[in-house]
Amino acid sequence: MSEDFLVIEDLHVSVESKEILKGVNLRIGKGEVHALMGPNGSGKSTLSNAIMGHPKYRITQGSIYFKGENIVDMTPDEKARKGIFLAFQYPLSIPGVRIFSFLKNMMSAVHGKEISVAEFRKVLKEKMSLLGIKQSFIKRYLNDGFSGGEKKRNEILQMALFEPKLALLDETDSGLDVTALKVVCESINKIINPEMSTIIITHYKRMLEYVRPQFVHIIMDGRIVKSGGEELVEIIDSQGYDWLKQEALATSAL
Repeated sequence: MSEDFLVIEDLHVSVESKEILKGVNLRIGKGEVHALMGPNGSGKSTLSNAIMGHPKYRITQGSIYFKGENIVDMTPDEKARKGIFLAFQYPLSIPGVRIFSFLKNMMSAVHGKEISVAEFRKVLKEKMSLLGIKQSFIKRYLNDGFSGGEKKRNEILQMALFEPKLALLDETDSGLDVTALKVVCESINKIINPEMSTIIITHYKRMLEYVRPQFVHIIMDGRIVKSGGEELVEIIDSQGYDWLKQEALATSAL
């Protein structure tokens, strides 16, 4: 059995006094790829933001253990230094800030020390070569005028440089056409490794055809209501989520 990297116990999270997560329990093993699916408003993105420590998402009950340490009260930068990475659904555009400078500052912050330009260029060149990204890309301003695919590739480049122990991919497939999705997913597959655990948050089957999860979880109304393997993806794709509601009603009637 793989070592548990992430253990979430009875997690309750509120946003502006409204409870969104209502008792989430989840275990992620070392090197595992998990998919989290569910209808709009079910709590998928809330879970990723709560794990990362976004101040808007207030944890009112429960625990989040990462590599055996309760990280509930840690700040996002402390969690980043522990090796947790969040790829945003809607990456921000920052005109005037070059990608090269942004990535170098990110690396320095994560490592807790200034990284020389020469050292950073070497690492950056290796990661860009791995992902097939052209040199001209990093001379542009951060996400300024980027297509959806370019924004997501920038997020994956950040992840490659970060080399996280836990990667949270929040609807990375959002806004991507078929070609862009394939390119982004191929890049993700080049980064995933046995030392890194991954949670893929998505509505749809298509991303999971490229990045294959070992475990799939369905979240509805703030709780994980079903866990299984890839067969759950096929069922959701063909039947939606109504069958889960019917199953819950049948169970409650017993």
